Amino acid sequence: MALGPGKYDDLCTLVRQTTGAEGVVVIVINGKRGNGFSAQATPAVLLKLPAIIRDVVNQIERNGLEYDDGDPAKWPPSGPSKF
Repeated sequence: MALGPGKYDDLCTLVRQTTGAEGVVVIVINGKRGNGFSAQATPAVLLKLPAIIRDVVNQIERNGLEYDDGDPAKWPPSGPSKF
């Protein structure tokens, strides 16, 4: 993993600043700039990031992802989240 700005770092910054989050991970699949991800986090969150991502993976594997047909009334998918 490269350190420093990536191709989606500007989007990651926008999300972090808009939400006031301590950490943000943006994953883009087949985007206008291709595939990629960017992560920004405080040092404390950065240390927890691998465990958080593992938990997200476990939730996806356990519950699957709901198809997103673009209807905002169906988002977010129902179900508990630890975050």
